[in-house]
Amino acid sequence: MIELLPVEALATYLRRHVTDFHGPLQVAQLIGGQSNPTYRVSAGEHRWVLRRKPPGVLLASAHAIEREYRVMAALAGSGVPVPRMHALCEDPAVIGSPFYVMDFIEGRVFADPALPGLTNPERGAVYAEMNRVIAALHGVDVQALGLADYGRPQNYLARQIERWTRQYRASETGRIDAMERLIDWLPANRPEGDETALVHGDFRIDNLIFHPTEARVLAVLDWELSTLGHPLVDLAYHGMAWRVTPTEFRGLKGHELAALGIPSEDAYLAAYCKRTGRASLPHWDYYLAFNMFRMAAILQGILARARQGSAASADAERTGQQAQPIAEAGWRQAQRVQAAGSSSLGDR
Repeated sequence: MIELLPVEALATYLRRHVTDFHGPLQVAQLIGGQSNPTYRVSAGEHRWVLRRKPPGVLLASAHAIEREYRVMAALAGSGVPVPRMHALCEDPAVIGSPFYVMDFIEGRVFADPALPGLTNPERGAVYAEMNRVIAALHGVDVQALGLADYGRPQNYLARQIERWTRQYRASETGRIDAMERLIDWLPANRPEGDETALVHGDFRIDNLIFHPTEARVLAVLDWELSTLGHPLVDLAYHGMAWRVTPTEFRGLKGHELAALGIPSEDAYLAAYCKRTGRASLPHWDYYLAFNMFRMAAILQGILARARQGSAASADAERTGQQAQPIAEAGWRQAQRVQAAGSSSLGDR
């Protein structure tokens, strides 16, 4: 759904709060975001991105653009590339909902993790760079960045299961049997052990902007779900790509990875372990099952917003309908854990 902005009110705000804002304002909504409407804002030779909360009644804790702004501002100059942040407006009176403004980054966004159109060496380099960035993210010093209070450090996984169960229940449009099974199974089989790092929550290839010609990430975007949490749970969300098909949700399963120059799941995880100094990745299969459940809950929220008429993207209905297949993939993953008789199946 296209959301128009009150251009004059926005121009007045930007002149006061954004350096180098001169000349008439031009606004164009960007395509692709499912959660928060996003726009390219231009004035003279300069371009920025404006990201706002959608209008209407929102789920509790959803569309947290204030947190996005805070974490990206904190990460400036770190090993995790982010756009330069310019202004956060929490007053809904300006354009109808809170928003922030950041640099527009010129580069490439890859929607398909199979990377059609690239050569094998280019694909391998893109995956190596993604691996470097997520390892750098999990290694940042949250205390030094002023993010020690960015989330609760304990019991991340238990709280996440509870949160996404609530979010799913609040946006249900029909019964999904696999979700009902996962809602029962996940808390009953939750593994012991906890770690804390800065986590992105939605780290996947299409949330990265790459250099126009180099295999180098210029910016990590969409930090709405970021918090302090378990780095391996965050990694498993990213790792879902190897376990789901393109039709289930933007996956690699079914592709001949070696023929494409894309690393196998084992090789990719081994590179992460080497970069982070880990000997293994315990409870990997459980974390994958959880993330498929979580993704299904997110997709269900998109579907609900589409049917309410408040979705940020024109293809929200089609995207939201992927909730059921990804939930079914999650239940199959849970059954793998059950069949092994241990939630630590698949330790790497």
